[in-house]
Amino acid sequence: MSDPMWITATPPTPNGDLHVGHIAGPYVAGDVLSRFLRAEAMNVLYTTGLDDHQSYVQVRGLRDGGKTPEDVADGYGDSVVRTWQAASVSFDRIVRPRWDAGYEQAVQDFFRRLYDDGHVEAKVKDLPYCAPCSRWLYEAYVAGGCPHCGAACSGNACEPCGRPNDCGDLLDPRCAVCDTPAELRPCERLYFPLAPYGQRLAAFWNDVKMSPHLRGLCEKMLADGLPDIAVSHPADWGVPVPLAGFEDQRLYVWFEMAPGYLFQAAGSDGAVAAGRAVQFFGFDNGYFHAVLFPALFLAAGSAGQLPAGFEVNEFYQLEGKKFSTSRRHAVWADEALEMTGSDVLRYHVCADRPQGRETSFDLPALERSRLRLHTLWNGWLERLFADVRQECGGAVPPEEPSGEGWELLRGRLLRIVAELREAYGPAGFDPRRAVALLDEMIACVTDFAHVHAHERDRPEGGAAYRSALAAQLAAAAALSAWAAPALPDGAARLAGVLGLAADRPVTGQSLAVPRTTGRLAAHEGPVFGV
Repeated sequence: MSDPMWITATPPTPNGDLHVGHIAGPYVAGDVLSRFLRAEAMNVLYTTGLDDHQSYVQVRGLRDGGKTPEDVADGYGDSVVRTWQAASVSFDRIVRPRWDAGYEQAVQDFFRRLYDDGHVEAKVKDLPYCAPCSRWLYEAYVAGGCPHCGAACSGNACEPCGRPNDCGDLLDPRCAVCDTPAELRPCERLYFPLAPYGQRLAAFWNDVKMSPHLRGLCEKMLADGLPDIAVSHPADWGVPVPLAGFEDQRLYVWFEMAPGYLFQAAGSDGAVAAGRAVQFFGFDNGYFHAVLFPALFLAAGSAGQLPAGFEVNEFYQLEGKKFSTSRRHAVWADEALEMTGSDVLRYHVCADRPQGRETSFDLPALERSRLRLHTLWNGWLERLFADVRQECGGAVPPEEPSGEGWELLRGRLLRIVAELREAYGPAGFDPRRAVALLDEMIACVTDFAHVHAHERDRPEGGAAYRSALAAQLAAAAALSAWAAPALPDGAARLAGVLGLAADRPVTGQSLAVPRTTGRLAAHEGPVFGV
């Protein structure tokens, strides 16, 4: 069997519960692609992990009354996994760095290989220091102005512009814990210079699928001169640096993530058992995935692990500001799922996915999505099922779809599924378009149903009416396959009512009267949503 197609979603930081912005970003989108490809009988590996060693985990513990980072990472990590399950996001592997045997060793071996080959070097540069806290400041521990765009940001990376910083170059740095202005003190750390990989990175960018926004970031960084990146910090949380003289330092968590990704797809022999990945992440993580990780793979002699494509979402806003776990500016995904169920939330975040633009979430809009599914999707299905039970006692009508109206509807639906396959597939992946096409499908079938409901009023219209019901059942059968990548729970319920297998491919062949069992199965409650 060939290596599986590898799909990755950025490991979230377990410093809080997942919020709707997370769900709208990489996780549901990656699951949609994974489900579509699996239904095509492709070998797929969908992986992620938990970013346990982020300094934001340790800072959350300090702000929560002195919890240990282990307690924070484990508690919120369990919550994150439960939320993925509730949202029907199905991973083949979730790496938990502190739990998975061999993880720390794999990361340290990757670092050691780069150091021994001369790709990592020690340098002394200024690093912010907080005297009252007696702590070196990096990443979550330091706040200041971005040296590139001037926006407020944390250490090591700026979310608004996406570019890295070295902490010591922040404008007016201060301690993020006690808000004391920071001192700049010389500190010896380990650095990975990006500049030697500039030409090979440029060739990689020309080859890989990515958004114009991310491509522009990469090209600007190259034009300005690729920086040296600190891959260690003086800290006590994270993977220890396996090098004499740096025992009091930990590997930078975004350096750790490069071998962490490889660990997600490692076979029993430790080698990556997957093809080139399609990676899902937010633009604020774009530099890491498009610049840092590829350069690290090139340095490690792992050019075969360079990704095949990047699926990038922009920021999903809440009340005009970016969702943020660390700032507790969020609508939590578990609460939204409890209100609406997985179908509604997945429908909404696909339809409103921040793809190529920033979009904004609010609860009234989520309720409108719930009503759309309930009124239009479920409304049509409930009327159809009631009519079949009234006209045929719940049996599938013996008549086949026929007539000019059916041929017109069939042609429209086949054109829709052709576009839907493109929207679900890797080359043209666009969940917003996919959901819009499903809505168009429902509108076409509903119009057909209303027009042909009048067949039963004709003296000799019984057969024509049953033929129209059969046509709608064929469309319902198609919907149970075509909606499955985006709305798997409702699609599975619909397939069950029709006596069909779930997770069938998104093709025109699904547009067929469901005659496997010959009748509708008993069903209570809405098909899509709760």
